[in-house]
Amino acid sequence: MLQDKILQLKGPIFVFGASGFIGANLFAQIFRVRRDCYALTHDATKAWRLKLLDVPAENVVHCDILSDNSVKEIFERYKPQTIFNLAAYGAYSKQKNVVLTYETNVTGTVNILENCTASTVYIHAGSSSEYGFNCAAPKETDRVEPNSHYAVSKVSAAYMLEFYARVHGLKTLNLRLYSIYGGWEEPDRLIPRLVEEARKESLPPLVSPDISRDFVYIDDCVEAFVQAALKVDKTISGRSYNIATGQKTTMRELVDLTISEFGIGQTPVWGSMGNRNWDLSDWYGDPLAANADLDWRATTPLKEGLRQTANWQIEHHYEDRVIPAFKTPALNPVITAIIACYKDAQAIPYMYDRLVKTFNEMKVRYEIIFVNDNSPDNTEEVLQPICAKDPNVIAITHSRNFGSQSAFLSGMEISTGDAVVLMDGDLQDPPEVIPQFYEKWQQGYDVTYGVRVKREMAPSVHFFYRTFYRLFKKMSYINIPVDAGDFSMIDRKVVRELVALPETEQFLRGLRAWVGFKQTGVDYVRPERMFGVSTNNWTKNIWWAKKAIFSFSFAPLEAMSYAGFILTGLSILGILWQILAKFVFFPDTPAGLSTVIILVMFFGGINLLGVSFLGEYISKIFEETKKRPKFIRTKVRKGNQTYKTASEIAALVQARKTK
Repeated sequence: MLQDKILQLKGPIFVFGASGFIGANLFAQIFRVRRDCYALTHDATKAWRLKLLDVPAENVVHCDILSDNSVKEIFERYKPQTIFNLAAYGAYSKQKNVVLTYETNVTGTVNILENCTASTVYIHAGSSSEYGFNCAAPKETDRVEPNSHYAVSKVSAAYMLEFYARVHGLKTLNLRLYSIYGGWEEPDRLIPRLVEEARKESLPPLVSPDISRDFVYIDDCVEAFVQAALKVDKTISGRSYNIATGQKTTMRELVDLTISEFGIGQTPVWGSMGNRNWDLSDWYGDPLAANADLDWRATTPLKEGLRQTANWQIEHHYEDRVIPAFKTPALNPVITAIIACYKDAQAIPYMYDRLVKTFNEMKVRYEIIFVNDNSPDNTEEVLQPICAKDPNVIAITHSRNFGSQSAFLSGMEISTGDAVVLMDGDLQDPPEVIPQFYEKWQQGYDVTYGVRVKREMAPSVHFFYRTFYRLFKKMSYINIPVDAGDFSMIDRKVVRELVALPETEQFLRGLRAWVGFKQTGVDYVRPERMFGVSTNNWTKNIWWAKKAIFSFSFAPLEAMSYAGFILTGLSILGILWQILAKFVFFPDTPAGLSTVIILVMFFGGINLLGVSFLGEYISKIFEETKKRPKFIRTKVRKGNQTYKTASEIAALVQARKTK
C-alpha cells in the first residue's frame, strides 16, 4: 500500500515545486498520511493548486531556489531528510525565457544539492525530453540527444546528480518522466482538455494523429517517487530511471479510446491544432530498469486513467472551481505590504515574521516592501539578510528623510501587487488586521481603511486625536473618515491614481478619500509602539494638522471672510454708537486710550492671522511650482541583487510598472 510506504520515508519531507502539477499531487498524497511534509513554492503562477487544496499555512514554505541564502535558511530551519525536487521551467511552450530555464533547472538544483548531507535522500524530477531525438524506447544507458534548451538543462541536472552521488556521496536519483496525466494538470493541456470535452461528448482541437506519447497516470508517478526514495542506496545512487509504461500510444489511438470510453459521436478533426517543435512520432520509454531496481511499474491502463481523470474533474467541480482558479489571477492575488521605516530597526524582524505568517494563513502570494526613509539606526543592516533569504522582500533606501507619505508613494510606485497595504514600521498597525481588509476587498471594496476605535496612549493625547479628526471632517470639502490613518488596503487601480497625482506635498489619507471609489472601514485597536519612543511630538502633530487642513479645506479662508464682514459691521455700529453717545446720550463720554489700543491689537491680530492663512496657501502654491521629486532613492535591494545607480533604479521601476 502506498500509505505504508509513505510512512517509511524519513522526515521532514520537502516537496520543491509543490505548486506544480506533479508536485501538488505528490505533496497532497504524502500530506494525507503525515504532517511533516512541506510544500515549497516560488512559482506564483501555479500557486492556485495549493490554495484549492486548502494546505495549512504552516506547511507552505516560500523559497527561491535561485537564491542560495533562501535555500540555506529553510534547510537550517526545518532540517529535511527526504527531498523531492519537482521545480522546473521550460517544459511548456509558453515558458520561453532561456536564461530562466538554465537558472531554475541547473543553478536551482545546485543550490539544493549544496545544502544536502550524506543522510539526505534526494529524488529529482527529470524528463523524457533528455533523450530528445533518441526517443524510441531508449534505455537509461543510451545516448541522450537533447533537442531543446529545456532538454539540455535537464541533461545537465542529471549529470550533476551523478557527480554529487559519486564525488560527495549523496543519495540521489533522477526520474525521467514521460507523459504524466491526471488531476491538477493545467486545464489547457492535452489530456485535461480531451477529458473535459469528452464529458460533453465532443472533442477539442487535435494535432497530427501520428504523434505518439507514453502516458503514465499521476498515481503511478507519485508511487515512483516514493519508491525511489525508499530504494536509493550507494549501488544505484546518481542514476537515471525511465518512469514510463513502455507502451507507445499515438494521438489516433488515444482519441479512438476516448471516443469508445465516453460514447462520442463526433469525428475528430486532425491537424486543427499545430504540432509543437519537439513533437515526435516515436516517443515512448523503456521502464525495465525501474522495474528491476526500484520495484516500480505503471499499473493504471490508459482507459482507466482517462476515466479516473474524468471522475476527478467531476468531484472537484472542474468548470466552476478549477478552471476559474487557473485562468483568473484574482482568485490567487498578490498582496503588497509597504512599510515606512524610520527608527524602526528593532521592530522590522517582528513585522516581517508576522506579515509572512498572516499572508500564509490567508493563502495569498505576497510582496513586502520596506522603505528605509534615511533612518539613523541600523535599518539597512537589518533589512539585508531578510532580502537575501526571501525573494518576495524589497528594501528601498531614500537619500534623506522625506516623511512617511513620500515613503508610501515610493513603495507604491515600485509595487506589483493586486492590492497594497500601507503600514507604519513601528507595529502600531497590526498585520493581523489585514485578513479583515482582504475580506472587504474580496467583497468589492477598492479601499479599506483601519478605524482606530481605541488607542493605547495617554487620555489627553487620545482626546487631541479624536477632536482633530472630527474637526477636520467638518472643515474638509471632501468626506474624510474620522479616526482613520494611513493603515489601509488599496486596490491596484486606486494605487495607480494616487501615484499619478502631481502634488509634491501629499497627505495620503486625504487623497485616498479624494480619489473616491468604493470605500469602507474596519475597526481595530491601535497598540502602543513596541520599541523605542514615538517619532511624533506635539510640534509634529500640529504640523500634521496644519498639513491636513490646508490641503483639504478652505475653511480658514472662509472664516477670515466671515470675520471680515462681521468685524466691519461691528466697526460701523461702533462708529454710530460713538457719534450717538457723544452728541445724544452721553455728552460727557471721555475719549478712551485703552479702547483704541484694544481695538488696534484686536484688528491687528485678525489681520496677522488672515495673512498667515494666506501665507500657508501661498507657500503650498510655491512648493508645487518647484516640481521637485517627492523622494530620491539611493538604493533598491531585491534578493541578492542591489540597484544603486539612478539608471538601474529607473529601469527597475519601469520594468515593474509593466507587470
